Amino acid sequence: MIPTPVEIRAAAERLRGITQRTPLVPSPELSFELGTPVYLKCENLQRTGSFKLRGAFNVLATLSESERQRGVVASSAGNHGLGIALGAKLLGIRARVFVPSSAPAVKREGIAALGAEVDESQPDYDGAHALALRHAAESGCTFVNPCAGATLLAGQGTIALEVLDALPSVRTMVVPVGGGGLVGGIAALLRAETPHVRIVGAQTAVTNAMSKSLAASRLESVPVVPTLADGLAGQIDEEGLAIGQFAIDELRIVEETEVADAIAWVSNAHDMRVEGAGAVGVATARRADARLDGPVVIVLSGGNIDDTRWRDVVAART
Repeated sequence: MIPTPVEIRAAAERLRGITQRTPLVPSPELSFELGTPVYLKCENLQRTGSFKLRGAFNVLATLSESERQRGVVASSAGNHGLGIALGAKLLGIRARVFVPSSAPAVKREGIAALGAEVDESQPDYDGAHALALRHAAESGCTFVNPCAGATLLAGQGTIALEVLDALPSVRTMVVPVGGGGLVGGIAALLRAETPHVRIVGAQTAVTNAMSKSLAASRLESVPVVPTLADGLAGQIDEEGLAIGQFAIDELRIVEETEVADAIAWVSNAHDMRVEGAGAVGVATARRADARLDGPVVIVLSGGNIDDTRWRDVVAART
């Protein structure tokens, strides 16, 4: 379930020339507010607009020839689907992606534009996930989990490799948490090689399945409601809970208004577009009572937000 540092470095080699080494950008305003150096790891500038390409391509690149011929299926809130679609296109694999009908158009349309078949018949992520699993079982296609599996996590863990290479003195990483794939991949490397680095998870009050489950030490479900952080929505499973227990030192919860404020702040302070799921780390750091040991790295996990929604959020706070 948890990859080794050797597996993460092998993933980095597979991703060479496929993913970008995203910038680690100093944030003077956050550094001043927190009284310690703060940097933004800009996966919103990654190819396909999020970190998800790292894990998705690593999984596809390690499939056997027979698995590639049968094709792949995935469930996704959108960004994993984009990674699967691009990886499948580059490797010549047929792909079908199940997304909720509520997923942002930029994600749904982007998946289709890359050549993958898109099923958006389900109203929420959990329905899309269940249908994708059923289709995989019936068709013989390989299901590529968006949040679990050592090979997927190894791809996501390459973010930590880049951070440690650029900033070996890092003391805290703030990571958005949905199903656990991103934080699990990052923790796989940090726990093994820099165990002193504290990992702070961030999610919203309406995408807090991980937070509730960790507090109860068992799976807890949350209602499915509209959220700016659509990439974090949905329930977690047993593997996700185990990943969270391994990876997360502290999990902080923010409100929808704070996520919107963070989206606008990133636009104004850094001239970058970030989606709600990618902004939750900034939202936690901007709280008046935030305390983080530095240097701090905040992962901006994605930038795929519909243009109209992004402009409305920014304009309302400018």
